[in-house]
Amino acid sequence: MNKPLRATDLQPDDDGPLYTAQKKIFPQSVSGPFRRTKWILMAVCLGIYYFLPFVRWNRGLGAPDQAVLIDLANNRFYFFAIELWPQEIYYFTGLLIVAAIVLFLMNALGGRVWCGYLCPQTVWTDLFYAVERFVEGDRRERMRKAGEGFKMQRAAELALKHSIWLMIAWWTGGAWVLYFADAPTLIKELVTFDAPMVAYIWIGILTFTTYTLAGFMREQVCVYMCPWPRIQAALTDEWALNVTYKYDRGEKRSSLKKAAQLRALGEPVGDCVDCNQCVAVCPTGIDIRNGPQLDCIQCGLCIDACDNVMKKIGRPTRLIGYDNDINIHRRMEGKPEVFKPVRARTVIYSLIIVAIGGAMVYKLATRSLLDVNVLHDRNPVAVRLSDGSVRNGYTIRFLNKRGFDRVVAVDVEGPPNAMIHIVGADSITPARPMIILGRDTTTELRVLVDSNANDDVPQSVPVTFHVTDIGLGEVASTKDVFVTP
Repeated sequence: MNKPLRATDLQPDDDGPLYTAQKKIFPQSVSGPFRRTKWILMAVCLGIYYFLPFVRWNRGLGAPDQAVLIDLANNRFYFFAIELWPQEIYYFTGLLIVAAIVLFLMNALGGRVWCGYLCPQTVWTDLFYAVERFVEGDRRERMRKAGEGFKMQRAAELALKHSIWLMIAWWTGGAWVLYFADAPTLIKELVTFDAPMVAYIWIGILTFTTYTLAGFMREQVCVYMCPWPRIQAALTDEWALNVTYKYDRGEKRSSLKKAAQLRALGEPVGDCVDCNQCVAVCPTGIDIRNGPQLDCIQCGLCIDACDNVMKKIGRPTRLIGYDNDINIHRRMEGKPEVFKPVRARTVIYSLIIVAIGGAMVYKLATRSLLDVNVLHDRNPVAVRLSDGSVRNGYTIRFLNKRGFDRVVAVDVEGPPNAMIHIVGADSITPARPMIILGRDTTTELRVLVDSNANDDVPQSVPVTFHVTDIGLGEVASTKDVFVTP
């Protein structure tokens, strides 16, 4: 009689080799709620990835109208109504932190939810498997054909399968580059071979990687290349729900016929009938009945397969389901099941997500669309003029993040009675120069600040530059120092 493997049965030297040769896996198709969930998520994820570059968003005359655009040439990132500048890279840092904590929270609640349903490797491998089944047939047909010699029909099937795979991989690479330029324009340039060479290079790279990883390496990526299984194994706890074979119900295993005989005699027997359907549908080829394993991506397909068998033999479903060892032992002791989705780590993860996410939203909602930076001249730092006044030179960079031109006034606060002059910019108000800032641009100007010859100016005085939008009243400020030689 087979005995399920327990985590406590493993010794430190029983972890197996670091790498073993790939064994061809022929996952069988299956129907059920988890398989339907995976189809829906696959359609949503691929639909977003492939078609999002074609979504339009009106940002005004002259601005790009692609909803999501990484404009490297102009150092901009557009996401619908949000426009981020290089100085706002901290938003991406916050987003990455939130994404990492969300993964931790997923793991604490439902194990490798990301791996089983949302990971790009899982999504594209699922799609490639669907093509393989469509062309070559289901598990038994594919296993039979894999053992046969060369035949023209077999060659035609392989050619068709790999052609579809390459088309999917090619469009995967093509969709990626569309996020970096106007999608319709870039497609026209790609077709007419007028696109930049870097676009063709990246399409080639992503076509090759998608075709190789989803078509050939498949589960090897999850088992050997991806670090997340090892990270999540260190982060999990005893209350996390994972796809689990409930050995308290399944053992002792027996064939369907023998199980019926044992039950008729009143002898204990488990619900598992050794049909191996859970193994047949597994995309990584493991036996979930052997307990928790690094290879398991927890896609839930074994749950669907087992449920279908249990329905046919008249036994309760969810012999395999989301569970943990705590509840298995509680059931064996006659105690009710206990689930603890709300516990210290899930609360902490949620609070971190809310805190960082809330801070990012607040910062984004209250950020100024007018900004200014200043750089003091280094050589010379200051100059004494013939009339006894002192002059300091600065380079000021103005950032207008709005989609229209605006008139701004520049004021200086620091040395008493200081005068400010912008080199190359004429103004009808010399004491308070006004300039025009182009829409969605950075303007860099040289600014001179002179002290009054009659004033006794200390060797170093804090100086503040104020930039005021005349129409909207927005104010941006930056600080430096005014020095005396």
